[in-house]
Amino acid sequence: NRRIFTAALVVPSPGRYTFITVKLETILQVLPASMPPADRAMIEKAYRVADAAHAGQTRASGEPYVQHCLNVALILAELHLPPAVVAAGLLHDTVEDTALTLDDIRRDFGEEVARLVDGVTKLAQLPRVSKEGNTPIDRHTESLRKTFLAMSDDVRVVLIKLADRLHNMRTLMHVKPEKQARIARETLEIFAPLANRLGIWSLKSELEDLSFRYTNPERFHEIAGQITEHQADREHTMNTIVTQVRQALQKHNIEAEISGRPKHIYSIYKKMERKEVGFDEVYDVRAVRVIVKDQPTCYFALGIIHSLWRPIPGQFDDYIATPKDNFYQSLHTAVVCEDGKTLEVQIRTPEMHESAEYGIAAHWRYKEGGKRDEAYEKRIKWLRSLMDWRQDLADAGEFVDAMKRDVFEDRVYAFTPQGDIIDLPAGATPIDFAYHVHTSVGDRCRGGKVNGKLVSLDYRLKTGDQV
Repeated sequence: NRRIFTAALVVPSPGRYTFITVKLETILQVLPASMPPADRAMIEKAYRVADAAHAGQTRASGEPYVQHCLNVALILAELHLPPAVVAAGLLHDTVEDTALTLDDIRRDFGEEVARLVDGVTKLAQLPRVSKEGNTPIDRHTESLRKTFLAMSDDVRVVLIKLADRLHNMRTLMHVKPEKQARIARETLEIFAPLANRLGIWSLKSELEDLSFRYTNPERFHEIAGQITEHQADREHTMNTIVTQVRQALQKHNIEAEISGRPKHIYSIYKKMERKEVGFDEVYDVRAVRVIVKDQPTCYFALGIIHSLWRPIPGQFDDYIATPKDNFYQSLHTAVVCEDGKTLEVQIRTPEMHESAEYGIAAHWRYKEGGKRDEAYEKRIKWLRSLMDWRQDLADAGEFVDAMKRDVFEDRVYAFTPQGDIIDLPAGATPIDFAYHVHTSVGDRCRGGKVNGKLVSLDYRLKTGDQV
């Protein structure tokens, strides 16, 4: 006689977002089979409490407010986060928007869930004046500041905030146009890059596409329509390529999971802008992902693919040996197929794939046992180093500008021996630094010393280097 609860979930398709009904049961089905019955019962109880607390409240769409809570919890469950986080997702707005108190949450669900709900609540409970006195503050900017600072305390709070933002973006069509524009721009500038820096590719891509739909609707629908028009031919070509790769690897007894990589609307647009080319030239670039059992097999598979098709010079990147700054690892290469068109290939292990898809959330993916996670500890150390000096900035606008500048844009900040800051693009070298100081310095430059050590002139500068 168990009651079935339902929520509205927005499902993306190339050009539009449509509502379908999702049951609470769907959330429970997403949870790992190994999750104890007591944890499942806690999630069901969290829904019942949220449902009662939000009774009579509605969203801008006119739907019961609790459907938002269910959708946030579903996003968190799909990231395979543990039961306390999913329960906190269901309860995340109760203390702020209902008569429920934090003590009620602590009594019914324990300290961990209460701490997470409290963290999300504090992100929303903003002062109306600055710490110095009666200066009015921009509440949206202050909200962003609190989100950033929360990362150095408990990243799970920020994951709940990202899930909350994703569902708000999925339902943005129900708010006024001026609010749509502000929220979409904020998401594109802050939350999508934040998901990227946390390594959560699955959230980043959808946040970008949803934001682009409102920041540039004409281009969004134009590209979405072109994707739909080319879909059938592309799928046929990709099936042929996947079969070729699988057969070539099987000849060398390599078992692999091979799939075509989806092209996202915003990434297509950015590539068109960057390369100043049309849709066809970007969309014709096919992409496959190859997942093999271990790191040595990644390099073996790379050799096989390079013997199958001609590699394009300068298009190979080894992110296994040198991971990206968000700890992403894969081998990237590009080859020319028989028809003369480019094929991009990513090769990685299952562990690298999990990290690429779920980023920092992969640490909490529901597991038996409690092994030390060194990759997670590195991420946390990195996040905390980003936050350290910024916590002293009293002005929220200054803080958020610093975060956008130092974390979300591809910039490098190096220092002269006198302590002056030189702002350079990512990938800059001592030669770039020299020319930035003065043309004559660049013209005469014959060598470079970074942090007291001689380096080659093609050395890639990092933020904080003294040159």
